[in-house]
Amino acid sequence: SQVTIVSRKGKLGLGSAYSAGLQAAKGDRIVLMDADLSHHPKFIPEMISVMDNGDRTGRAYDIVSGTRYRRGGGVAGWDFKRKLTSCGANFLATFLLNPGASDLTGSFRLYDRSVIESILPKVRSKGYAFQMEILVHARKEGMTIGEVPITFVDRIYGESKLGANEIILYLKGLLQLFFTT
Repeated sequence: SQVTIVSRKGKLGLGSAYSAGLQAAKGDRIVLMDADLSHHPKFIPEMISVMDNGDRTGRAYDIVSGTRYRRGGGVAGWDFKRKLTSCGANFLATFLLNPGASDLTGSFRLYDRSVIESILPKVRSKGYAFQMEILVHARKEGMTIGEVPITFVDRIYGESKLGANEIILYLKGLLQLFFTT
């Protein structure tokens, strides 16, 4: 089967959900995306192409991140407050950590299996800082990160889990990474 459903008991945090999914994934490459299709699958072939073609030296990228914050990328359906929160979170992370990627809070990613297997044991974040922490560790270990501009479309059904508690956890994770990496 090409799709595996990972069921967990209770709410254990977004980062631990990502981690459980990444550990259960099969194959040499792993795509991480929102199941509500806010991340459109049409971008996956371009992400694969970018990974294969690599950087200026011809070295394949280890991670390819879908980005809302490069030319050609964006968001649809967000109000001003949500845009400000996302831009602010990315600005702070870029300023404090300088990870060499434009969208640290996005979760549309293509990973080489060997890369995610080496990084996951080092990741401590359980919330929205999880994705940021992966890129910080990857850059610290000399791994390459490519980007593909995407348009993120806000979900039609349900609501975002981004609230005050998640923002506080993100800021704690950001500061922890700043002081420890």
